[in-house]
Amino acid sequence: QVQVVESGGGLVQAGGSLRLSCVTSRSTASINVMGWYRQAPGKQRELVASISRGGDTNYQDSVKGRFTISRDNAKNTVYLQMNSLKPEETAVYYCKVVTYWGSDWGQGTQVTVSS
Repeated sequence: QVQVVESGGGLVQAGGSLRLSCVTSRSTASINVMGWYRQAPGKQRELVASISRGGDTNYQDSVKGRFTISRDNAKNTVYLQMNSLKPEETAVYYCKVVTYWGSDWGQGTQVTVSS
């Protein structure tokens, strides 16, 4: 069974930083895009950032300049460095792995930003 496992969430004060990691058991050759989404209570899940196999990145406007997505293809891992976090960014952060025939989601990791 395919696994997508996120880690690195936690409690941080406003202005602080966290680094999320996501590793997948999918084969390296099958992975296309890897991305991070988040879902706050009562809100829809939204894209935070994504990165293509070749390294092209895409960010939600609100996180540009503060968040950085990167990936290690050899380790089938994607990272999200989050700086200057805001209380309104409290959410469950999910990793999505897009392959050439479908996609997989992780179970999510909670990020809580206190004011």
